[in-house]
Amino acid sequence: MSNHSFINIASHLPQMAQKQPDTDAIIFPQAGRRLTFRELDRFSDKVAHALVAAGIIRGVRTALMVTPGPELFALTFALFKIGAVPVLLDPGLGTKNLKSCLAEAEPAAFIGIPKAQIARIIFGWGKDSINTIITVGTSLFWGGKSLARIMAVTPDTSFAIAPTTANEMAAILFTSGSTGSPKGAVYSHGNFSAQVEALKNVYKIEPGEIDLPTFPLFALFAPAMGMTAVIPEMDFTRPGFVDPEKIISAITTYKATTMFGSPALINRVGRYGSERGIKLPTLRRVISAGAPVSATVMEKFSSMLSPDAEIFTPYGATESLPVCSIGSKEILGETGKITEQGEGVCIGRPVDGIRVELIRITDEPIAIWSNDLRVQEGDVGEIVVKGAQVTESYFHRPEADRVAKIIDPEGGFFHRMGDLGKGDNRGRLWFCGRKSHRVVSANGTLFTIQVEAIFNRHPAVFRSALVGIGKKGKQIPVVCIELEKGIEKPEEEILSELLEIAADFTHTKQITTILFHPEFPVDIRHNAKIFREKLAVWAEEKLR
Repeated sequence: MSNHSFINIASHLPQMAQKQPDTDAIIFPQAGRRLTFRELDRFSDKVAHALVAAGIIRGVRTALMVTPGPELFALTFALFKIGAVPVLLDPGLGTKNLKSCLAEAEPAAFIGIPKAQIARIIFGWGKDSINTIITVGTSLFWGGKSLARIMAVTPDTSFAIAPTTANEMAAILFTSGSTGSPKGAVYSHGNFSAQVEALKNVYKIEPGEIDLPTFPLFALFAPAMGMTAVIPEMDFTRPGFVDPEKIISAITTYKATTMFGSPALINRVGRYGSERGIKLPTLRRVISAGAPVSATVMEKFSSMLSPDAEIFTPYGATESLPVCSIGSKEILGETGKITEQGEGVCIGRPVDGIRVELIRITDEPIAIWSNDLRVQEGDVGEIVVKGAQVTESYFHRPEADRVAKIIDPEGGFFHRMGDLGKGDNRGRLWFCGRKSHRVVSANGTLFTIQVEAIFNRHPAVFRSALVGIGKKGKQIPVVCIELEKGIEKPEEEILSELLEIAADFTHTKQITTILFHPEFPVDIRHNAKIFREKLAVWAEEKLR
């Protein structure tokens, strides 16, 4: 498709409203609300008219901070229909990061619930750029206008979708900031459309299915794919602390066929359900992303599923998703055992339309692609990707672009994932850890995922994290251990057993320093990515 041909991600909604007008598009159980595809399409049309009346037109960057529910869906589709650019922010980033993200994105408009408006005023979010303020709810005390009041005087007619092009900016999505400050990935309408098509094709998703999304961005994809989105009762900023009963109840009540959840959520619900012998026969697939899902966690959750259902773990990032995918049957039947031997986590084969290459490891920018960047077969290298769902740039971050993007002389570009991996002779990719987390000692380079798998073998270990103390090239490898809750065995005894396990493997026998940590710091978005940078500081202080 030409970059100049019409493509607007919002066009999926009216198409589905025509195909299945009376099918529920969104169900919001705790508020007792539901909207059909026809109703959601009309609602978003009316919202679009209201936003244009308030001055939000094509190209206007608009910060959107609204809790998951009908209004969030209608607003997002309305902004896309207008051709405005939603700046999608995760409240879990924290007030400091949110302020820097908004300063960087320079939105001209801010749409938020009262709580978000109060925070905007208190913390000075976007004070230098925001000139249009709209509140979802009352707006008596913080300026701007009420969305409901604007809608009361706007026409209840169809809205003409803006004729945006494939390469036109559609949204700015900020990364989790788990390995640095959050960056705004610029999504085009072409990126979003390619992403929707890839997800539909990889997971064979069909219109009319019921989706239980526990991550707001994935919730927005459901109506575009013709699925009914059931919004569960949970704190979306703390997926690792959900009430399993509420998730299981939503699945069984609404007969969900698809579920998206972070590894932390999958772990919590899986442990609860497997202990009680709960079955979830309607689920056809569970999709989990954000961090690798261990075979143990998969096994527990899989015990609740029918024999034909699988847990899929797409590999990707905010800048590019999906890149690869693998199912639980392959992991539990084969690759999980290889992971336990310290060979990395198999993340499957590249999805159709994505080109994946492994290049030599360097922290320096690479301006131009050449074939001699590739590593030798079987070696660990940095993962770089090229395809229609790969975002081209970060917003107002030229230095980040210089580090993350490689121009392809044949056209287009490669995105450096910042992850390390290796290939096998069956076309699969094996994830070995983040590039920034590798430990370079005098005895060679250690990769986090490969090392941690060895220590995770111990039944008392909940999770482990490899960190390096000192300068690269002379780093001392240290493994931090978070034990399972309720372990009564003395730490000295566990330490001795861990050292014995490490001694049996070539890449871990050099590790002699192990520290026990009460609870690892993890990212708020998924409650799964370990903040190894913080652990490294903690470990260095402990060893002084």
